[in-house]
Amino acid sequence: MIVKAGTWVEIRSVILDEKSRAYGIPEDTAGLPLMMWVKGYLTEDFRVGENAVITTVTGRTERGILEEVEPATNIDYGGYIPEIAEIGRVAREVLFDD
Repeated sequence: MIVKAGTWVEIRSVILDEKSRAYGIPEDTAGLPLMMWVKGYLTEDFRVGENAVITTVTGRTERGILEEVEPATNIDYGGYIPEIAEIGRVAREVLFDD
């Protein structure tokens, strides 16, 4: 599938390979490359899976593998935590109760 220039996409690139990672990082990540995912607009037509060039909303030019076309923003702050729901009540009680 050819994706046209100007389309909002997400690319992936390797920042550091496994051998270039810093000493002392957790063992479960030390053997993995440091990856970057960036969203922006394609500078020319590319296919998904190809090396592509994008321009970000801040004007930077980035290169990487074209992964997703018109990616959604998926934000999840996790499930309900009862202790967090109580923070405001407890803080008011401690600060303002006589």
